Amino acid sequence: MSLAERSLSVLATAVEALGGGERRPGQEQMTAAVAEALDGGRHLAVAAGTGTGKSLAYLIPAVLSGRRVVVATATRGLQDQLATKELPHLAAQPSIRQLRPDRRPFRWAVLKGRSNYICRQLVDEATRTGVQLTLGDAAAPVGEVGAEGTGRQPTQRDGDAGALKWLIAWADRSTTGERTDIHRPLPAGLWERLSVSSDRCPGRTRCPQGQSCFAETARERAGEADIVVVNAHLLVLHLLSVPLLPPHDLLVIDEAHQLEETVTAIAGVTLGERRLRAAAQEVNGALARKGAPLASSGRQLAGFLEELNGERLPPDGPRGLQDALILARSRLEAVAAELRAAPSDGGSDAEAQRLRALGTVSALGDDVARILQRPDGTVAFVGGRRGAAEFRLAPLEVGALLREPLFGEHTVVLTSATLGTGTPRALGLDRDDYRYLDVGSPFDYPRAGLLYCAAHLPGRNSPNFTDAAIDELEALIDAAGGRTLALFTSHRMLETAVRALRPRLRWPLLQQGDLPSQQLLERFGAEESTCLFATIGFWQGVDVVGPALSLVTLDRLPFPRPDDPLLSARREHVGADAFQLIDLRRAAMLLGQGAGRLIRSSSDRGVVAVLDPRLATARYRSEILAEVPPLRHTVNREEVLEFLAGI
Repeated sequence: MSLAERSLSVLATAVEALGGGERRPGQEQMTAAVAEALDGGRHLAVAAGTGTGKSLAYLIPAVLSGRRVVVATATRGLQDQLATKELPHLAAQPSIRQLRPDRRPFRWAVLKGRSNYICRQLVDEATRTGVQLTLGDAAAPVGEVGAEGTGRQPTQRDGDAGALKWLIAWADRSTTGERTDIHRPLPAGLWERLSVSSDRCPGRTRCPQGQSCFAETARERAGEADIVVVNAHLLVLHLLSVPLLPPHDLLVIDEAHQLEETVTAIAGVTLGERRLRAAAQEVNGALARKGAPLASSGRQLAGFLEELNGERLPPDGPRGLQDALILARSRLEAVAAELRAAPSDGGSDAEAQRLRALGTVSALGDDVARILQRPDGTVAFVGGRRGAAEFRLAPLEVGALLREPLFGEHTVVLTSATLGTGTPRALGLDRDDYRYLDVGSPFDYPRAGLLYCAAHLPGRNSPNFTDAAIDELEALIDAAGGRTLALFTSHRMLETAVRALRPRLRWPLLQQGDLPSQQLLERFGAEESTCLFATIGFWQGVDVVGPALSLVTLDRLPFPRPDDPLLSARREHVGADAFQLIDLRRAAMLLGQGAGRLIRSSSDRGVVAVLDPRLATARYRSEILAEVPPLRHTVNREEVLEFLAGI
């Protein structure tokens, strides 16, 4: 049998073992296409709507191929889902072993970035000498703080020290050292103090705990596995920086619509006061008081960046900022020289601290040098929230960076529920290099609900839009009996809507920021009449099945701001097609993601309401609607209110 035939055979038994159900032609079509891509060596891009079951569709051909396959996911959550649910389920299927070329069980492993694993050396240092935790204003070495038996009230400082002791004990008994294996909250900053980035790590052979390192052990397991599950961040580091993954034949990128943003972040440089201050603290741990000049440069840089926040920067300026960067580079070089010259004492804690500090300072120095150089094909600008502005250097074109290391070395499968036709091109594929396939979704969207455009509302630039949109939102929520995810394109509109509607609604209203995101979603899903008001972070990844979510509202079409410094530079770079390739593609993708929150199972019903009249009137409406689940379209308000009331 061909790989496609074997894959479809295993798919049938694997789906039946999960509980059967109706056949999903889209899943079968995608399974065969992935198998054909593996056999033929031609890249594949698959749009697979919600409910398709795309994970099994790409995992089964990968497992049966007998080759090593890397699967990259957008989030650690999806990474863990593949490793703890889908792959173990496939391993339990007898036909898998029978149909693999080598007739043996397949092996899989999860590999994450180094900072996802606790550092045994830092734990060892903390166990013996304590660690200064900058959590609020508390700084408490292990063993020095404990309210029990002291005759005083427990403090936040006591809680931080207790959490530290717990984490050290957990590290001693853990078999993986992974952050996701911890199912209790930790004080802010604690994990970061006991884990290291690749920059800070001196390497296995130079670290006293290198032979028992969790991160290195995970890499060893990955080197022996047939299927290696990684996150997109690690994949991009591997492609653009240093080799981190074992050799492989096929690469599957799930949620591929997010890859462009990941590449932009990793291929660029971000520099602010926080990085310089952290480097100063690292240096002070190795060489007393030698980090002060770096902290001073951080404060100086922050002053310039706050004044320039939101602006693109000219190639050689502004002058004051350039001078501050040159001074910072000089100080980093001087500190690096002192760290290299410091005496080594052969693997002690002090030596480990020195090597960590040297790694941090060297990486920071390289980034400052790159910023000063401003390579061709990049744009410099200042971004970040107020009080934490950062210098950012970003690539103008992601595709040029990925074309060779990604598509020139492997057969690649790109997939997502909202993989628009423009995404492969943006990632570096030419039209003739790949096959594009849209397998749709098994859900009966026209029966499941409505896509409503409130075409009667004033235009988005009208002074009357906000009040009218809030009134419309109130009427829709009342008709739905709460049960609403209200998504906003700006924090300002979110705050305005919450202030106006919290006293007017009969239903509980949760606002983004009231609780940690996961707790918000758990409460929203558990309390059926609750409303959740949120911004862009909740436009994807929200998976609430059942009647707790019957209405999704979007205040405006999610076009990017025209003055966004990075996108404005990219528009100039692209030229005449900028609106189509940048603005419209991004807005359609985000709208599709937001609307996709509504129907998550075959029994779900509800309404997606867009409060922006442009969806009914703009010349580009058909291109945007092509990325949205095919619900029945309407501009009839009474039809929508009646539909919601009848759910």
